[in-house]
Amino acid sequence: MASTRCLIAIVLIAALSSAAKAAEDLGAMWGTATEEAKYYPIVNIPIPATVPMRPGGLEVLPDGRLAVGTRRGDIYFVSGVFESTPKPEYHLFATGQDEIFSLSWKDGAMTATTWGEVTRISDSDGDGVADRYDTLSNNWGYAEGHEFAFGSKHDPEGNIWVALGLSGSYESHNLFRGWAVKVTPAGKMIPVCSGLRSPGGVGANAAGAMFVIESQGPWNGSCSLKHLKPGAFLGHPASYNWYPFAIGMPTPSVTPASQSRMAVEKRRVKELVPPAVRFPYIKMGRSISGFRLDNTRGKFGPFENQFFLGDYTLSLIMRATTEEVNGVWQGACYPFREGLATGIMNVEFSPTGHLIAGGFTTNSQWPVRGTEPFALQRIEWSGVVPFEIKEINIRNDGFLINFTKPVDKQVASRTDSYNITTYTHIYHAGYGSPEVDQTTPKVLRAVPSDDGMSVRVTLDKIMEDHIHDFDLAKITSQQGTPLLHTKAYYTVNEIPTK
Repeated sequence: MASTRCLIAIVLIAALSSAAKAAEDLGAMWGTATEEAKYYPIVNIPIPATVPMRPGGLEVLPDGRLAVGTRRGDIYFVSGVFESTPKPEYHLFATGQDEIFSLSWKDGAMTATTWGEVTRISDSDGDGVADRYDTLSNNWGYAEGHEFAFGSKHDPEGNIWVALGLSGSYESHNLFRGWAVKVTPAGKMIPVCSGLRSPGGVGANAAGAMFVIESQGPWNGSCSLKHLKPGAFLGHPASYNWYPFAIGMPTPSVTPASQSRMAVEKRRVKELVPPAVRFPYIKMGRSISGFRLDNTRGKFGPFENQFFLGDYTLSLIMRATTEEVNGVWQGACYPFREGLATGIMNVEFSPTGHLIAGGFTTNSQWPVRGTEPFALQRIEWSGVVPFEIKEINIRNDGFLINFTKPVDKQVASRTDSYNITTYTHIYHAGYGSPEVDQTTPKVLRAVPSDDGMSVRVTLDKIMEDHIHDFDLAKITSQQGTPLLHTKAYYTVNEIPTK
């Protein structure tokens, strides 16, 4: 396996020639970074040359310091991050772990999720340095470099939810690889659901439902946000082999058929839960990573209770919203902020309303648009509300489009102001998928609300299992201002009955 990984690395290096060249090839993406900076400026957090920083896990401590878990297995406590002009001081709290991509502080101790275990790390003698490392659970297999593990924050019962990547990104050679599991405060591991490929973050929405971000690849036409429904199968059948170890959870009666569609297979495989939000490849990320819910109560602007998601390859941050329809989660994704310095591995909100983004590059192993080898950055709201698509919600005959500012009602009431297309992906064992089965719904009516903050759009047909691609470049605000970002993408799993 080691020799195989070396060969892959050599091939990638030859193909890309350098990380800088790869970054150049990835292009400018949305092209809105200058405008975005007026509303959400980026502040760099200096990192001393003496600190070997490859940020992975992030957590804000009760005393206001930022905790950073690194790829090499250290945990730093950093003061001064949230000052107007950051002059941070780095304190090494713990070391000796393995690729820390998730941190959560509770009851005076840090819980770190690494490739091989969930560990409770504490400072029992109060000298500021960890001296207890208690393994809560390592009840899964770990043997090679693709078997990532990403953990959640503590849920209301004190559990940590862990998403386990496959072996080599394609197969499941080790126990529970490709599963999501739950680790209790007492250290019991509970299998939750199967069918993951290469997850990149775990978190709860405003309703408390748990979600995981999934990378494009086999059985995954694009990156997607998936609901961690207990007992569910989330799409990749390589992890079927561990059902005998999930006591009381029956193996799905059939396996999905390749070269099919999600709408077809979710009726054949009753345990199959479709992705809640699919992110069109390149248009909305390429290697989506850690994400966090905006629970800042408006301190970060008009997007409270929405997910903010980092992307490793394209060095940007997106938004996503979720809603439950007929018992199934679905929702939409939206551009937010590009122009970050490096590959984003994780994000974290502070109580003061800042969004911290951290990450690194891996030399030439994977291309990254940001050119810095590693970085910590702070995104803050300027206090000025941008004119944006705030959220899209489905209706039985179309969609309700909500905005952050009132629209020009005359423009918004014209049906030709809305360019909506749909497409889906091939559900198959191949890597990724082109956009297929395209349709162009006809907009029958567009009715703005009295306050102009939303528009009810009626279509001649809603397409199940399709991404509905909204281009609203013609919409303007009451003052004639164009949208900062004109695109949004809604994933339809279910259509409301009324």
